[in-house]
Amino acid sequence: MENLLNIFVSSIFIDNMIFAYFLGMCSYLAISKTVKTSVGLGLVVMFVLVITVPINYLIDNYLLKKGALTWISQDLADINLSFLSFIMFIAVIASITQLVEMIVEKYTPTLYNALGIFLPLIAVHCAIMGGSLFMQEREYANITEATVFAFGSGIGWLIAIVGIAAIREKVRYSNIPAPLRGLGIAFIMTGLMAIGFMSFMGIKL
Repeated sequence: MENLLNIFVSSIFIDNMIFAYFLGMCSYLAISKTVKTSVGLGLVVMFVLVITVPINYLIDNYLLKKGALTWISQDLADINLSFLSFIMFIAVIASITQLVEMIVEKYTPTLYNALGIFLPLIAVHCAIMGGSLFMQEREYANITEATVFAFGSGIGWLIAIVGIAAIREKVRYSNIPAPLRGLGIAFIMTGLMAIGFMSFMGIKL
């Protein structure tokens, strides 16, 4: 239980997808103009992470890794299909993204129109793919750890985009020098928030 808590807290604050690795910056900067759309995209990213990372964990451990096929037959112990990781991960992410896009379009058309092209682009979202690749690199012991990591990473990305959106809404009423308006001040604020999140690196559970 302590290990799961450590993974969860670390993925939110210490290994935050935005502030530690700057993954998903394109949609982070484009959608974070309002809190409403930021919450919507953040929830979608979190949902896709929580679904795709565990699925890719199972695919990696029971189909792709060397010796992963021994559950079928011991004769397959030497087979290594890890070179297919990227293709398989992308296929899973694209499939789930298409499903999410159809659900959002049907039940929340306003959010669908607000997110625009960035909703289908979740299929190539850096943070989504990064979640699966980090899961593979860190070799989590079981699917529970992988799922907790995905959930924490999703919450971390949600906090990041909602946080910057709230600040950007307030900044509109500030007297910002003309050259820094728009993306310029957004980059500066993101850097300052990243520095702030660095303070969490001292957390030890």
